[in-house]
Amino acid sequence: MRLVTHLIAVNREIRLRRQLADIERVVLALPVRAHADLQQLVRREMEQAAACDFPHLYGTPPEERYSTYGHGPDIGLGKARSENPLIATRGVALWIAAVYHETLDSRRPGMEELHRQILRLMRQIKELSASERREPTASWMSGPQAVA
Repeated sequence: MRLVTHLIAVNREIRLRRQLADIERVVLALPVRAHADLQQLVRREMEQAAACDFPHLYGTPPEERYSTYGHGPDIGLGKARSENPLIATRGVALWIAAVYHETLDSRRPGMEELHRQILRLMRQIKELSASERREPTASWMSGPQAVA
């Protein structure tokens, strides 16, 4: 039985790593203006997931509440692959929140590393959002109209 649970955990880890690569590509492909919205959506989804009875099952339909792993990452990835940037940002935010809580207190070294990668992705989103807020002001101030 121990071998079976180990194989299930390793399979889950591999699956989430592959999904993370897709999510990172989606984040970088989003329109420039979407990163600030994404940062807010991630924050909101994280708060909603934390308020749930089982945060690691966030996004999972109620009738499947007692499954081994939640369906939030799969649902989020499906939405993240959408051509519509609004749906894609919502999917990325759902995926990040679900996987963050799923890997939060994991004792498996691979899942701990995945959790650190999620934290890096969240920081990257924050930095992309902050750089976009600074750029319009910087370009306006450096233009020819900025003569005093």
